[in-house]
Amino acid sequence: MTAASAGAATDVSPTLAAVPVFDIERVLAGIDTMAAQRPVAAQVVSAANADSASAKELSRILSLDVPLAGRVMKLANSAYFGMRGRVTSLQLAVTVVGFTTVRTMATVALTDLHDEFRLPEDFWEVSTTVALSAATLAPKFGERPQDALCLGLLAQLGVALLHHNDTDGYAELTAGTASGAARRAAEVQRYGISALRLTSVALEEWGFPASMVLPPRHVEDFAAVDGALLRASFEVAARLCTEGHEPVPMSVLSGGQLAERDLTPLLETVRTDAEELRRALLG
Repeated sequence: MTAASAGAATDVSPTLAAVPVFDIERVLAGIDTMAAQRPVAAQVVSAANADSASAKELSRILSLDVPLAGRVMKLANSAYFGMRGRVTSLQLAVTVVGFTTVRTMATVALTDLHDEFRLPEDFWEVSTTVALSAATLAPKFGERPQDALCLGLLAQLGVALLHHNDTDGYAELTAGTASGAARRAAEVQRYGISALRLTSVALEEWGFPASMVLPPRHVEDFAAVDGALLRASFEVAARLCTEGHEPVPMSVLSGGQLAERDLTPLLETVRTDAEELRRALLG
């Protein structure tokens, strides 16, 4: 072997770990299996979806899962809802945070999103920042803040699913690509689907309303109104959480709904409140 050929043989560029066979149906079925292991959380999701749901019935079911009930109580008494120390019953807590929030927290429990050791390192920092940004900006898009909060909290569900099913490979992927469009393109190349699209598929599968299913699906389409709030919220999160992020004009991302001046008061508020929200959600 010549020196040149030996050099060529040893000059191997680093590559991602072998791509696993990624089957969406298998991934979603796996979560259904988790539901069997967390029957109360599964009941909460089902009950919150029902037209006949009441705060009394939902709190009764919720009381059977002490850790989950405790997180709902803690969130209801957090600064975000302005009821610090005044929510003393689970039924009132359900009323304060709303059915969609309770269902969101039960989904977090079902999918192990509360286990930070099984998630990318910055998962909840980004998720709570996106959620608070969405809730704060929601009125400018004609959306309810509580619904927008839930949308933000679950927007990265697809990230968790990809990470759970390909931990080493997804860690390499995120280390090698910037957040945003570049990362989503890398996800599609590796898995055939982006994390945001997977979020949309999962939420639709579990019966969430179109107001939560459609935004993750349309984040990439700057002309789509459905994705504007989530696009803007991810941009806020990138500015606060990603070192070296190059800002994208907010007017472009929001379809003209927001200007840069709208973010000045938002950034500091979100920065301050995100950690408290994380503690309330995860216990």
